[in-house]
Amino acid sequence: MDMRLHFLFDPLCGWCYGATPAMSELLDVPGVTVALLPTGLFSGERARSMDDAFATFAWSNDRRIERLTGQRFTEQYRHRVLGNRQQRFDSGPATGALTAVSLTDPGRELEALKALQHARYVDGSDVTSLATLAGLLHGLGLEEAATLVANRDAAVFAANRARMDRAESLMQEFGARGVPTLIAESGAKRWMVNPSAAYSNPRALMGELEAV
Repeated sequence: MDMRLHFLFDPLCGWCYGATPAMSELLDVPGVTVALLPTGLFSGERARSMDDAFATFAWSNDRRIERLTGQRFTEQYRHRVLGNRQQRFDSGPATGALTAVSLTDPGRELEALKALQHARYVDGSDVTSLATLAGLLHGLGLEEAATLVANRDAAVFAANRARMDRAESLMQEFGARGVPTLIAESGAKRWMVNPSAAYSNPRALMGELEAV
């Protein structure tokens, strides 16, 4: 098999968190490459303040994702993140941190995404903070990426914009409406893969790709 799977995501998307175990399993499949593309779904003008109504909606959705995928959403996350009215729902900083990893050590971007998701949904850390993100990357040994984030390097912003533009182009091409979106590419053929296979049974996603 010679296939590239584009994983269109947002780091603050709970459903994307639910899909990352399947993405990790695909890394071990010979001939399959997983390429991360952030969409910026919750960044820039689409970022928002956290209020009671949105926090309630998010927690209800998160519990549903946990039941379906087994991914953890802890009380620490509920109180420290959803309960924090000073912390915006803004994926811009986290998206930029992942882009910094893509520039310096691209083979570890999925690892960084998983660590970032764990920090938010399990530890209840503020991944909208550049200091938190730089510290997280430092802890992973991604020193160069951590420095780019801490210094707000201009190259990161440019690369981040290019990646989001690429993601938007793919979503428009296939009529995708949300994240996660999975676009498979093999030779001259490209097609959209149903992400639901990645939730309750990650191996089912591999079976779907093999069938095509």
